[in-house]
Amino acid sequence: MDKRVAVLSIIVTDGDSVAALNELLHQYGSYIICRMGVPYRERHMNIISIALDAPANIISALSGKVGRLKGVTAKTVYAPEIL
Repeated sequence: MDKRVAVLSIIVTDGDSVAALNELLHQYGSYIICRMGVPYRERHMNIISIALDAPANIISALSGKVGRLKGVTAKTVYAPEIL
């Protein structure tokens, strides 16, 4: 299966979900290129960007699992496929 490059954008508004989120990211760690997290204290949220290089089904699975966590929103943007 061809690998894709994507960015998973995550906004966390419920601190109780942080441990579960970190566990998911650890499970998919072999596909993560880099991770950047920014605490936005004034708005009581954390903004996280994850760059991935993985098969599309893996990226989709991770995004879905992250998005099902309480107080967590996740959206994925895929890089164009290079022919």
